[in-house]
Amino acid sequence: MSAAGKEVLSTANAPAALGPYSQGIKAGNMLYVSGQVGLVPGTKEFASPDVEGQTEQALKNIGAILEAGGASYSHVVKTTILLADMADFAKVNAVYAKYFTEQPPARATYAVKDLPIAARVEIEAIAYLP
Repeated sequence: MSAAGKEVLSTANAPAALGPYSQGIKAGNMLYVSGQVGLVPGTKEFASPDVEGQTEQALKNIGAILEAGGASYSHVVKTTILLADMADFAKVNAVYAKYFTEQPPARATYAVKDLPIAARVEIEAIAYLP
């Protein structure tokens, strides 16, 4: 832990931040993962133009940050999903369900006017540390 009581997480296995924020923060026994879009790590390219492919990649990016912080999908207690189009809700749910198969976290989903770099979906997560 730093003097401020938080630790900045960074991994090459998830895309670099697009602005002045960290990929993740450890604070106490909690891990906060910044919103992830479907960018392939090390590139500025989406994994796919469709929402399913972007959701899959966003969740993989979250997994990499969770791992860097010592957690996994099973430790996630809350997620927030931002959608460019609420009509994609069922498609996103189908992909999301593959990552949270048992005791899924609490969640909120919102449709927003725009997402960074014209992403179709953005997902953030909060996890506890085992």
